[in-house]
Amino acid sequence: MPSTRLRSRFSRGLLAATAVTALAAGLAGCGGDSAASAPSTGKNAPGTVTVGALSNGAARQTDLTVPVVPAIRAHLPKAVLDSGELVIGIGALPAGSAPLNFIGSDQRTLTGSEPDFGRLVAAVLGLKPVVKNFTWENLFVGIDSGRTNVGFSNITDTEERKKKYEFASYRQDNLGFEALKSSTWTFTGDYQVLAGKTVAVGAGTNQEKILLEWQAKLRAQGKQLTVKYFPDLNGSYLALSSGKIDAYFGPNPGIAYHVARNASTSRPTRNAGTISGAGTTLQGLIAATSKKDSGLARPIAEAINHLIQNGQYAQWLAAWNLANEAVPTSQVNPPGLPLDNS
Repeated sequence: MPSTRLRSRFSRGLLAATAVTALAAGLAGCGGDSAASAPSTGKNAPGTVTVGALSNGAARQTDLTVPVVPAIRAHLPKAVLDSGELVIGIGALPAGSAPLNFIGSDQRTLTGSEPDFGRLVAAVLGLKPVVKNFTWENLFVGIDSGRTNVGFSNITDTEERKKKYEFASYRQDNLGFEALKSSTWTFTGDYQVLAGKTVAVGAGTNQEKILLEWQAKLRAQGKQLTVKYFPDLNGSYLALSSGKIDAYFGPNPGIAYHVARNASTSRPTRNAGTISGAGTTLQGLIAATSKKDSGLARPIAEAINHLIQNGQYAQWLAAWNLANEAVPTSQVNPPGLPLDNS
């Protein structure tokens, strides 16, 4: 995401990958104003968090039982405890990025995997979740100014951002390959399996940079990887459906959304493998982001690990078709994208 040129390209690729979805209503309000939030509790069920509500087929709505954990709650900063709220920043304005954050099927409610996860963490901490919606830039302004406690918005952990923020990781930052369900081809992590294939990618994106590096390596070995460009994502998916390309290479969450939405069509697709958005040298991580020295990263990481250990984390990922981005544990300030690639 956009702290530097590379992450800006990734962000644009993700937004392009979801621009074709039914987000026509846009997101209500200006930067910092909350769109209506999806239900935080199930019907008449205290301690229950509903994930996947109003997702328009992007997720399986699931009620998860999430009791407060006093021992973790006790580690919260006093100011947050006294407020009784966890103010969650989402950088979804103006168009959203399904399945991460977008306007739901009622055309007014902000839903998605990211606000859902923020509500799960708030439940463990015994805090009322207050979701505020921003543009990407104003999301960080909100954290800097104290208007929000923490950002849950597909924020990549980078060494550059650690100068101002502290992190609690909760998801892998992955790119993915989408192929027809009828195809037997799978990306194994070795670029050699791309020899002889034709792959579509968005121009000016992080994934294009990675794909072109692989193309150059294969070409040096006398092997061919054909890279195709289309004016928009619809063009890539039409080419995939018609068999003109073997795969589309893009942000993994956007692929998860498209696979779920076209599962019942005559030409369904599947996720054919993933790779870190940081490339082959480092597993990129998505992290809850709070102001440096705020004291929030530790209790948030503890809450995430509680969700992992008790199964709600896996259920949340499964509901949003993002199980291939699971992490075994949440880490406070883990190694991030280096300064020369962050």
